Amino acid sequence: MQTEAAFRALGDVTRLRILCLVASMELAVGEIAQVLGQSQPRVSRHIAILSDAGLAERRREGSWIFLRAAGMPFAGEIRRLLAVAEASDAEFAELCEGDRRKLAAIRAARETQAQDYFSAHAETWDELRRLHSADELVEDALAKALSVAPLGRVLDIGTGTGRMAELFAETADHVVALDKSPAMLRVARARLQKLDSERIDMVQGDFTSLPLAEAQVDTVLFHQVLHFAHDPAAALREAARVTRPGGRIAIVDFAAHSREELRERHSHARLGFEDPQMERLLKAAGFEPEVPLALEEGELVVKIWIGTRRPTDRKAA
Repeated sequence: MQTEAAFRALGDVTRLRILCLVASMELAVGEIAQVLGQSQPRVSRHIAILSDAGLAERRREGSWIFLRAAGMPFAGEIRRLLAVAEASDAEFAELCEGDRRKLAAIRAARETQAQDYFSAHAETWDELRRLHSADELVEDALAKALSVAPLGRVLDIGTGTGRMAELFAETADHVVALDKSPAMLRVARARLQKLDSERIDMVQGDFTSLPLAEAQVDTVLFHQVLHFAHDPAAALREAARVTRPGGRIAIVDFAAHSREELRERHSHARLGFEDPQMERLLKAAGFEPEVPLALEEGELVVKIWIGTRRPTDRKAA
């Protein structure tokens, strides 16, 4: 009986801490082990119990296993019960707060590693992209897919060298080219300096906390950026927040693959995305996904996922 298994699974403080950690984002098992200060095999056993009970879901990506909260019938009630427990039990609250601090430190270290990579490779970013896919084919396919409606005000998230901003500058009403790395923005600024400065803004910012008000843009671009996100769902929710009802999102990234070396050599947090996974992410953020496009000419398959912002979901996102 699933109900009995679920309540049995809740009878351990480590598993309660794991549920608190994955309540808001998907985490790698190794990250959870680091936060808890326990061995990965031990944490994996706890995760197996939670998964078997229907309280959590595992997803394999290459050699990594990611965990997220499951959507079982009374999952919401369990999350609320955990919140009440944290509010009323000082010892449990201290454990959970410590876990969140450790998780934040792990995330910060990974972000620093990615930032160092961007800074070190700013001048060769376009060249590195060509190693993975045929840029011209991708750009043509993306431009065609987005040509069915006016671009309006465009937000290019993770603009890098500014190539996407350059590509769509003439057909957009305005382009906001955003990147977290000052080094990348310097490269983009040099590339885009020939464009009308009144039609393009260069902005430093993070895709998890965009420096824009709600419903400010008509088209959002993630060009070979989302695989750097440790929490893609959060990045897409933030993109949805700044997108007007009826606006569109375009995600260009790799299909799921097994090139493990990209994690260490190029700081990829995700080894591409599967279509059902991306469909789920887009819908959860408030976008209605279209049929994805696939470009299979390169060693790694490049996918283009496009979604339209659902008007009724804007305030909830």
